[in-house]
Amino acid sequence: MAWSNQSVVTEFILQGLSSSWELQIFYFLFFSMVYVATVLGNLLIVFTIVSEPRLRSPMYFLLGNLSFIDMSLASFATPKMIADSLSEYKAISFEGCITQIFFLHLLGGVEIVLLISMSFDRYVAICKPLRYLTIMSRRMCVGLVALSWIVGIFHAMSQLAFTVNLPFCGPNVVDSFFCDLPLVIKLACVDTYILGVFMISTSGMIALVCFILLVISYTIILVTVRQRSSGGSSKALSTCSAHFTVVTLFFGPCIFIYVWPFTNFPIDKVLSVFYTIFTPLLNPVIYTLRNKDVKDSMRKLSSRIFKSSKTDH
Repeated sequence: MAWSNQSVVTEFILQGLSSSWELQIFYFLFFSMVYVATVLGNLLIVFTIVSEPRLRSPMYFLLGNLSFIDMSLASFATPKMIADSLSEYKAISFEGCITQIFFLHLLGGVEIVLLISMSFDRYVAICKPLRYLTIMSRRMCVGLVALSWIVGIFHAMSQLAFTVNLPFCGPNVVDSFFCDLPLVIKLACVDTYILGVFMISTSGMIALVCFILLVISYTIILVTVRQRSSGGSSKALSTCSAHFTVVTLFFGPCIFIYVWPFTNFPIDKVLSVFYTIFTPLLNPVIYTLRNKDVKDSMRKLSSRIFKSSKTDH
């Protein structure tokens, strides 16, 4: 993909979250702690799943991949936002802006397919338990992860296919802390109505349709669970509740932002913070607090590491 176009603009100015110096200092400290917690939390989940034999099931394989994506999603823009909090001149090059848009849609597309895959995994586990290991084989799980990356790459490329060659001749101020497609295309020197409609159909409506399908899927699962009264069903209910919470936290802000790209709402910036910074942090918290196997494995792993460090000393 050629980075050069007919633009006069060579960089964009990010307005960030606030122009108040006091608030920027607060944001620097607060989001630094959130980012570190996000990376460490998701790394802990990945490391626990890889190292614990009891977590080798398809569900945890998909969860480990989701944690990796969440860690990446939190990293495509947050470190720059944190650094910009201490800078008066919050600039990003044209290439850097396009790169942020690419990774946002790449990782978002991958996460959507992973969340659908996790829903399918729970559907098979609860509604077809006798065929679970046959259907959710190692090959199936690897195939689902590979499919998620393929879909993510094609989705990201489709978003940039027209955007990268748009002429930008000023203004160049993006009202956010990172380059988001609905905000950037509005700065182009041509009519972007058709591109906006394309964005609605490929981002907003896809997210909305996938969310509706996931709601239907989890409704079927929950109805099946309610018909049972065993301890296993209680565990399944807890797991599905955690999954559905994550789905809602991820899809809600995306649908709101991308279904109405022609209109700016004051809450858009808050929602951008939520799904790029807070959702990747909340995912490991939700899965850890609602999953006994993960908590037990983390305790076991922590105990093993602690004993190993004491032995070394």
